[in-house]
Amino acid sequence: MAGLMADFGNFTHAVVRAIPDSFAKEDPRRKKTAEVDLAKAQREHELYIEVLRHQLGLRVLELPADENLPDCAFVEDAAVVCGDTALITRPGSDIRRKETEAVKMVLKEMNLNIVEIDDQSATLDGGDVLFTGREFFVGLSERTNQRGAEILADTFKDYAVSVVPVQNGRHLKSFCSMGGPDLIIIGSSEQAQRALKIMKQMSDHRYDKLTVPDDTAANCIYVHLPDKGHVLLHCTPEEFPESAKVFERLKDYVLIPVSNAEKVKVDGALTCCSVLIHKKV
Repeated sequence: MAGLMADFGNFTHAVVRAIPDSFAKEDPRRKKTAEVDLAKAQREHELYIEVLRHQLGLRVLELPADENLPDCAFVEDAAVVCGDTALITRPGSDIRRKETEAVKMVLKEMNLNIVEIDDQSATLDGGDVLFTGREFFVGLSERTNQRGAEILADTFKDYAVSVVPVQNGRHLKSFCSMGGPDLIIIGSSEQAQRALKIMKQMSDHRYDKLTVPDDTAANCIYVHLPDKGHVLLHCTPEEFPESAKVFERLKDYVLIPVSNAEKVKVDGALTCCSVLIHKKV
């Protein structure tokens, strides 16, 4: 396990997808909180990609937008990648299932081992999958079911897989993420704290935790870079000032605030917008 943990947070590639113009259109199936400014959302996404490319030094593979798929920029939901294996998901929303096709194609071109979900009873969104480097936690939500979690466990047999109930139409990573090899960043809501308690009960490992006031701010991207060490992409002080102050406690980290003000209006978090991959030479 120590050898596996040594690679945690080490990434070489990122798969992203452009935001289509249809992103800002009304859709009753979304849990939208406010009107989306399309131009701002697209610029925000461009800056996000620039951070991945220039500040993290990742090779970014950018897929074109598809106007028939308003949420296609949220590529995290389309695949779970661990090591050299990519599990192509079966999203819980049937209108999003075609999003997996372009993601599968690019991952196949990277010569990853592709596993697909053939069971029509299974649903799995990548946003419900938290990989700690030691094990997987899978949120059982409106979009991911027990059968989806079982298929993930069958795919990644080297790791334990535990399930965590998630309510209110959210993903597991709507209120948590990894902030380092043994650090879980967690929101303060009752649901977030209940999920953390379950994860602790299900795991043989004791994780550190960093609690932030805002659930949405708990969704961060952790990367370990040879020249910078621990790097954390997190919310901006403008969006979540109190949570941003909490991240300042991570003294040995390079902290990179990334704006997500528009995408969050349709439940888009930082991890939603990329699939990070460690591709060995």
